[in-house]
Amino acid sequence: MTGQADQIRRSSRSIPSNIAESWAKRIYPKVFVNKLSDAYGEELETEVWLDMSKDIKYITQQTHSKLLNEYEEVRKMLISMMNNPDKFCK
Repeated sequence: MTGQADQIRRSSRSIPSNIAESWAKRIYPKVFVNKLSDAYGEELETEVWLDMSKDIKYITQQTHSKLLNEYEEVRKMLISMMNNPDKFCK
């Protein structure tokens, strides 16, 4: 089961690092959105790993629901930022 936890850690840690990279590139709106897109992909990957963890009973349904709700908020923020880069780019 450690492999499962490692995958969740890796993908979830990639989200903020990709956001940080996008912020550093915000003077280039297309690059900004591209890096946010990478963060979005990592967010979706994290959701898949959480689904699989629930399915194999590595985490409970309650934990799964709580985490998925939190990641849903992250997803919404990323989509909003990608759809409105002018609010963030200089």
